[in-house]
Amino acid sequence: MDFVSVRVITHDVERLATFWEQVTGLPATRPVPVFAELRTPAGTIAIGAPATIGMLGDAAPVTGQNGSVLLELRVDDVDAAWERVKRLVPQTVPEIVLEPTDMPWGNRSMILRDPDGGLVNLFTPVTPEAKAKYRR
Repeated sequence: MDFVSVRVITHDVERLATFWEQVTGLPATRPVPVFAELRTPAGTIAIGAPATIGMLGDAAPVTGQNGSVLLELRVDDVDAAWERVKRLVPQTVPEIVLEPTDMPWGNRSMILRDPDGGLVNLFTPVTPEAKAKYRR
């Protein structure tokens, strides 16, 4: 089995696609107005309007109410990402939840919120063990 993507459902696909482009530096493709995606070497961040999951009816995810998922992206240098991202507050990035911090499991992480309130962790492995775990 291979992980392919995670899809975030939003009422404003363009706003969220722009957020991800500015935070990651990756371009988003927008094949139709209700869908966009950013491809990374490990998988895709997909962004869809509620219309993309309408067939799920009452089982469909509710936009802006994610309280249990944290999207995590490994970056080459979290401190450099911090310097870039902090300039995006508050226009594109509404909130920095955690400035770059060394975690006990060997990563240096910063956590921010996307425009719909979702949490995003940008991290860099810093200890030898963490670097070995994420070696490409």
